[in-house]
Amino acid sequence: MKHLVRSYANNTLRNFVAIMIVLAALVIIGCSESEESATQLTLDGTYDEVRNGARLILKYNSQSKAFEGTVENTTNSTLKQVRVEVHLSNGTELGPTTPKDLAPDEKISIELSVPAANTNFDTWSAHAEVG
Repeated sequence: MKHLVRSYANNTLRNFVAIMIVLAALVIIGCSESEESATQLTLDGTYDEVRNGARLILKYNSQSKAFEGTVENTTNSTLKQVRVEVHLSNGTELGPTTPKDLAPDEKISIELSVPAANTNFDTWSAHAEVG
């Protein structure tokens, strides 16, 4: 009888640990996905969001085949290592741009060109990263 109880307890503990590992993995995946913008824009859409104090405004220019815009520090402190990424619906990632420290209220221009081989996309998302 003791053997059955011990076996049941070990199985229960193993199942609990397995469930906790799966939950931890889901949390990690969820956190990393939340770092990416959930906003999917059409080719004529404009991205305009503030994230961690960095305001990113981007639009796709179909003539130049590039994403153009600005990133601006909206805080009273220097933002360290600000960079920008764009994710295309075809799986291509553009960037990140070269990281740059931005002083309070500093604004810089952003341009990320789409490689000729990756011009077939319908939607896109973007985000600025800080730090």
